[in-house]
Order: sequence, then structure tokens, then C-alpha cells
Amino acid sequence: MKIWCCFCFGEDQDSVGGMTNSSDEASDNSRLGFRWGSYGRERADFEEGKVGDALPTWEAMVGVGSSSGVRAVEALGFYEEPSVTSENLEFDGASYNKRAKFYTDILECNPTVISSDADNSSLPATSCYNASSVPSMSSTLCYTHMLNSSGVQNPYDSSGGRDDEADGSDTSKIGTLETRMDLTDDLLHMVFSFLDHNDLCRAAMVCRQWRTASAHEDFWRCLNFENRAISIQQCDILENLMISAMVQPYYSYQVKEKENIMFLYVYLDVFLLVADMCHRYPNATEVNIFGAPYIHLLVVKAISLLRNLEVLTLGRGQLGDPFFHGIAECHMLRSLVVNDATLGNGIQEIPVNHDRLRHLQITKCRVLRISVRCPQLETLSLKRSNMAHAVLNCPLLHELDIGSCHKLADAGIRSAATSCPLLESLDISNCSSVSDETLRDIAESCVNLHSLDASYCPNISLESVRLTMLTVLKLHNCEGITSASMSAIQHSSMLEDLELDNCSLLTSVTLNLPHLLNISLVHCRKFVDLSLRSLKLSSVTVSNCAALHRISITSNSLQKLVLQKQESLTKLALECQSLQEVDLTDCESLTNSICEVFSDGGGCPMLKSLVLDNCESLTAVGFCSTSLVNLSLVGCRALTALNLKCPYLEQVSLDGCDHLERASFGPVGLQSLNLGICPKLTILYLEAPNMVLLELKGCGVLSEASINCPLLTSLDASFCRMQILTISTTKLIPVLLVDMCSQLKDDCLSATTALCPLIESLILMSCPSIGSDGLLSLRWLPSLTLLDLSYTFLMNLQPVFDSCLQLKVLKLQACKYLKDSSLEPLYERGALPSLRELDLSYGTLCQSAIEELLTCCTHLTHVSLNGCMNMHDLNWGFNVLQNRLLQNLNCVGCPNIKKVFIPPAACCFHLSSLNLSLSANLKEVDVACFNLCFLNLSNCCSLEILKLDCPRLTSLFLQSCSIDQVTIEKAITNCNSLETLDVRFCPKICSVSMVSLRAACPSLKRIFSSLSPP
Repeated sequence: MKIWCCFCFGEDQDSVGGMTNSSDEASDNSRLGFRWGSYGRERADFEEGKVGDALPTWEAMVGVGSSSGVRAVEALGFYEEPSVTSENLEFDGASYNKRAKFYTDILECNPTVISSDADNSSLPATSCYNASSVPSMSSTLCYTHMLNSSGVQNPYDSSGGRDDEADGSDTSKIGTLETRMDLTDDLLHMVFSFLDHNDLCRAAMVCRQWRTASAHEDFWRCLNFENRAISIQQCDILENLMISAMVQPYYSYQVKEKENIMFLYVYLDVFLLVADMCHRYPNATEVNIFGAPYIHLLVVKAISLLRNLEVLTLGRGQLGDPFFHGIAECHMLRSLVVNDATLGNGIQEIPVNHDRLRHLQITKCRVLRISVRCPQLETLSLKRSNMAHAVLNCPLLHELDIGSCHKLADAGIRSAATSCPLLESLDISNCSSVSDETLRDIAESCVNLHSLDASYCPNISLESVRLTMLTVLKLHNCEGITSASMSAIQHSSMLEDLELDNCSLLTSVTLNLPHLLNISLVHCRKFVDLSLRSLKLSSVTVSNCAALHRISITSNSLQKLVLQKQESLTKLALECQSLQEVDLTDCESLTNSICEVFSDGGGCPMLKSLVLDNCESLTAVGFCSTSLVNLSLVGCRALTALNLKCPYLEQVSLDGCDHLERASFGPVGLQSLNLGICPKLTILYLEAPNMVLLELKGCGVLSEASINCPLLTSLDASFCRMQILTISTTKLIPVLLVDMCSQLKDDCLSATTALCPLIESLILMSCPSIGSDGLLSLRWLPSLTLLDLSYTFLMNLQPVFDSCLQLKVLKLQACKYLKDSSLEPLYERGALPSLRELDLSYGTLCQSAIEELLTCCTHLTHVSLNGCMNMHDLNWGFNVLQNRLLQNLNCVGCPNIKKVFIPPAACCFHLSSLNLSLSANLKEVDVACFNLCFLNLSNCCSLEILKLDCPRLTSLFLQSCSIDQVTIEKAITNCNSLETLDVRFCPKICSVSMVSLRAACPSLKRIFSSLSPP
């Protein structure tokens, strides 16, 4: 049979996870070569058949049936380790000379799993695990056996038993894959110093050199056996087995129980692992046996072997007198941690005596009485232990934690604390019996007490207690703490940290402590007044104090103040010379007087960031500060006036200031500003030397604006009703948007163009007051290339033709007062020779004017005639031109157009996009354009005739057209590049038509149809 271990890699596996033949078991077991002290040799004799039958049986030794014994060792939890077959291994004799071989072969792993069935002790089939899975403590177990066994050869060693056979059979297979490398002992030691114990166990199975290097005591100073999963019942069996193995090492040989005995020996060694490791590494300084069962046996064995032990951690078990008497003999012990354990039998006093112990932690333990006599002890924790009495004889104790010791009486706490005259830190939190008398006695006996945690002690008020040397005081949830207690705290002149969270009866705090650094007041529901004076105060935490309405703080060290959600706060007085950040979010009762606090001369000369979000009582805010950099007024819905004189102000947030009417920024250091979120803004004054971008779009009632921004490059004043717009700038403004400014007049536009001569884009959409005088002022803009005059009342465009000689884009949407002759300079006299884009959508030009424009203005590349009611036909059959640059033509929603005819003679060589959608009366389309790529005829419900000669057409949209299948097939026959065809909602197109359409145009890749396939 197979038991996974590091020294059984050389075994042949007859079947994966199966049982070996009985004839091979003796040789298998002899190769295992187990050694467990004195009885290992007898076990070898037993395997070789040299032992008679007069020895005790399995049942007699264990005391239970053999199947129960299997169940006992099965639950030990060491089945996850992989086994390795010899077929995948190759060994090298040079490993003895510190030359290791590394192969690329993947090791095949088959861990054996033991059945837990009470009636079946045989081995079931195995499962496969990855060889790189993290080993558990069984790796350490196997590694320990390997080091113990002097007669066992490592399969990777040069003289390993099966090395010669493997060399003879497999060298030819993997000889070309090996890589040699020389690693000295010093180099290995350095590399192994970065590995944990599990990785060291893996490394030990590589070769003899690595095994020796990984066993160095430097790597095994700390032995961790935490949470080894062995049940109490199994430990009882193993304890009996251990005793029997020491008293009677010979057992009767029974073939049917041989396998069970082999497993028993392996898992008996698991129980002996702690003792074995401690014996092998006597210089280990730290041991952790927390969670291991039968810790009283394991820890006694450990402390008896490890004379250099310094740190011991254990718990989750029962510890008796032998342990506490044994630690006295462990002279090097410095730290002892016992957690969640039962000490003694529950009715006796537990003594802890040690002359050199410095740190003792006995937490969450069950004990009636405890006595600690450790003259060198410095820290002691008895937290959450349910002892009723504690006697301490620790003259050097500095830290004592008896928090949550509910059964410890007031007198017991007093006796324990006062017996430690050098005590500096005391934790008595959750000790409900503590009284002011006890604290008074502690203060008199422990004159060096610096830290006190008396949280959740309802019976203390501190009114008669004087703790003069105290630096840290924690009083969470102390119901007896009131405003009268502050007089006692005032006597703690050295106090640095004060925590008063959830003190429900506290109404006011007035403290003048020169060394106070931090104070915390959270969820004090009756707290109304806070007055602090401390030059070293650096942190103030006040939150969820619903009744707080006044705060006064004086400090030279405070840099950040957060007072969020103080709904009743109305008065704030600050004298903080170093304060830089203030957050007053959701302080709904703050009034306009808060502005004086944060302005120059208000007590915060270094303030850089101020957050006043959702302060809904603020109506007029004005700051004059030479230090303020960031200001946030988000959600201040009642704010109507804003006046900022902050030359270094870089960011201001006004989202949600819906009622802001007047705003003055001057001077400020802003680079960008968005006031479009203030729809009621009427008057604006802005002086910003660094301003680059200004957004006023949406300020529908803005009537007056004065802008002094020398570096301004972009201004959007769309939809503003400005009557007065004054802009002072020496920098290029390439984009100026003042569309929808219904009150903008010619004189204002003239002043703007005179002050901003480098404007490139000017949008005057929906500015009905603009006339000829204003348009003549555009001559001051030699770089103007885009002009938008849509939705204006213009009747004459001659000033534009005379002034904007470099214009490239002209938009005249919905200019219904333009006459048919208004565009004659374009197509008769060649005005605006640089014009490339013209938008006449929703205009009233007649058919002849449109035809003349499209015929004569051959330099136009983009023309939009959307919604032109007077356009009837688009017939270019009689206009033969030599060159036409038109690329995009949009005639969307022209209800009266009926026919579109563009023959090759029209010379539309550059036309690539034609959009005729929503032309309800369009019946005939005949287009022959060589470069046309996009054609949209969607929603042309009257379309009947479609003729296309467009070899480069790639997209054709016929959505909601009444055209039939045959017409479409003929139309797309000559479109050799067509890829996309949209025939959705076409009533005359059925699902069968898809095949015919693809046959008519083989280049089709996508057909959009609302019909399901046949």
C-alpha cells in the first residue's frame, strides 16, 4: 500500500490509489524505513516477520475495533498531500557535490484518501491534486521523518535505492531537458531565508544539499502548530497508543490488520510531531500551539525540550497545574499568550510564577482565581476573562488590561491596580462595578498613570477624581459623565487625547488644556456648547450632535476641522492660525455671519479650502481672503448674492445655487467658470487675470455683464438677454457664443468686436435685436471663419458679404425674413469666395433661388436645405458644369419635393452623401454619381421609382418606403460596393425577398429587416 511521504517517491505504483499485493508489502515497508524512537526498529522487525504471535492484538492496544482506529486517524486531516511516482523522477549522482538537477517533467500526484466508513478499513480510490498545492502540517511531518531516518535514502540523492534503475531507463528521455546549476551553502541559506516552513519542506525534497540547508536552525526559530485538526476522542486513542508504544513496543502480527497498523504509525507520528520538532530544534525561541488538541501534553513536552523558548502561544484547551509549574523552569521565557482556554479545574486558584516573564496575556479564559507573581512583568492582559478575583505581585508592571472582566468586583479592581505602583496604562472598560472611589485610590497609588480607558463604566463621574499625569482618557458611553465632570478633567493638565463619544448626559465642554491634541465628541445628543483652548490642538471630531449650536476653538496647530451634519450650529468662533481645511457640510442653521470668520482678520489667516455645501440658510455670501483657494457652495439654494475678493481662488462650485441673482468675482485667480447652472443670474462682474474659459449659456435673465479677463479665449453667452456686455481682454478669443441673447443690440456687439479682434467663431443665434450696424462691425474681425445668424430677423446680408471676406461657414437657419434676392451676391457676384458650408434650413427661399445657388456656387462643399417648403424638384439634368465641389447635400423633410434627378452630366464627382429622408411626396429618384457612398431615403412613403448608378454606394436606407422588391433589385444591381441595405417596415418586402436581394447584389453584408426569416 502507499502512504504519502517524502521518502516513498521511489515506489512503483501498481494502481493509482489502489492496494498493493500482499507479496510486495514487506519490500514496500522495508523501503519506507520508519523510525520513531526506540520502537522504530521493532516495527521494522515486525514488518519482516521476525516477531511472534504472543504480542498484544490491535484491539487490545487501541481499546476499540480496528475500523474505529482507522476513523480516529482519518480525521487528522492529512490527506491533501500529493504522492509522486518514480516514473517522473530522475536522480543525479552529482547532487552529493552540491549540483542539483532540475527537470521540466510534471510530477504526477495521487494523494491517498482514507474512508470514514466504520465498517470498512480498506483504501478507496484516490483523487488527483496539483503538485503545487500548498502543503499542510503533514509536509512538516514527512520532512521530520526524513530527517530522523538514518537508513533511508532520499530519492533525489545520488545513492538513493532506485537511482540506478532510473538512470538506466529514463536518462535518454530527459537528458536533453536537464539544467545544471551550482549553489553554495551560503547562497542557499540566503535564498531559504525568504521561505516559510511549507516551502522549506518542499525544498527539502529536492536533494541532500537542499535538505541539509533547509534544516538549519535559523529557519526554525519559530515553530507554528496552530489549529491542527485532531479531535479529543482521537487524542485519547493516540495517547493510549503512545503509552502502549513506550511500554510494549511489540505487537502481534496479523495480516488483516497490517495496513491499519501502518496508518496508525504514521498518524501517531503526527501526534508526536511537536515533541519531535522541539527535540530537533532545541534552540527554537517561539512556539505556537494555539488550537491544537491536548495542548497540556504538547506544551509540557515543548517547554521541557526548548530551554531557549522566549515566546509561547497556546489556547483552546485546558491547562492544569503541570503547565503553570513547568513554565517556571523555562527560564528564557519572555512572553506568554493564553487565549480561550480553561485554566485548572474551574474552582482552584491558578498561580503564574516566573522570574523573567515580561509580557503575559490571558484573555477570554475560564478561571475562578488567578495569582500572578512575576517581578519582571511589564504588560499584563486579563481581558474578557471571567475570574472573580485577581492577585498581582508585579512591582514593575506598566500596562494592565482587565477590560470586560464582568465578574471582577470593584474591590478586586482596586486591589489589582493599586498593587502596581509603576502602572502607566490601565484599561477597565466594560467593568460596570468600577466607582469613583476606586479611580481615586488608583490615582493616589499610581502616580505615573498616563492612559486610562474607562469606557462603558456607568458608575463613574470623575467629579472627585484628580488624574494629574493623565495623557489619554477614553470615556465612551459613560452615562455618569456630565458638564460637571469637565472640572475634574481640567486638572489633567498633561492630557493629550480625550474621547467622550456617546456620553448622553453631557451638555457642554469647556476646557483649557495646554497639551490637548485630539478630542472626539460623537453622538452626544444633548451636547450644545463646545469651547476649547489649546495651542497644540490638532484634531477635533464632532459629529451627529443634533443640539450643538455654538463652537469656539482656539489653537495654533489645528489644520483641519470637520463639522458635518451639525443641523443646529449657528455660531462658530475660530482663532486657528494654522487652519487650512474646513468642512461645514449640511450645517443648515449657519447664517451669513460665518463669512466674517473665514475672511481676512477673522481668525483663520491660512485657510485654503472651505466647504459650505447644503447650508440652506445662507443668503448672501461674501469673502475677502488672500489665502482661500477652493470654495464649495453646492446646494445653497437660498443664496442670492455672491461677492468674492480672493485673488488666489482657483476653484468655486456653485451647483444647485438656483436663486443666485448677483455675482461679483474680483479679483479672483479662477481659470474657468461655469455660471450656466445659475438660471436667475442677472448681473455679473468678473475680474479674473487668469481666466481662460467662461460659460454663461443658460443664464436666460442675464442682462448686464462686465468681464475683465485678459487671457480669455472662449466665451459662451448663449440664451442670455444681455443689454450690456463689456469685455476687456488682450488675448485671443477664438470662440464667442452669445446666441439667444434677445436683448443684445448693435452697440454691444460693436464694442465686443472692437475689444476682441481675433475672434474666429461668432454665434449670434436667436439674437433678434442685431441689425445692419452690428453686422458691419464684423469688419474688425479679420480672422472670422464661422458665423451663425440662425433664428434672427435679418432681411439684408450685404453687411456680412462686405465684412466677412474669410468666412467659411455661414448658418442661416429659420431666417424667414430673408428675401429671394438676399443671396444674389453669392451666386451672381461671387461674394464670400472662401465659403464652404451653407445652411439654409427652414428658410423661405423660392425654387429658382435655390437652383441658382446650387448651380453657380460650385465652391460649396456642404449645403443644408432641410425643411425648405418652397423646394419642389431637384433636377440637374439641364445644368452641365465642368466642376462641382459639393460633397454633402441634405434635403431632409422637404414636403413638396417630388423628383430628384442627378445625371452624370451634372458633374457631381465629389458628392458622397445625399439625405432625402422624410420627404413624404418624393416619388422618383434617379441618381448617377460615381463617388456617392451614402443615400438615405427613409420615410419617403410615396417613393415608386428608384434608379441608381452608383458603383461606390455602400449604404442605402429605404426604411418605411412603399417601394416593391423588383424595383429595389433593379436599383441595386449596378451598386457593386453596396454593403448595408435597410428595408425595415417596408410593406411590400417579405421575408422571402431577402434571398433575391442578396442574389441581385452579391456584395451585400447586412440587410436590416423587421421581418423574421422564412
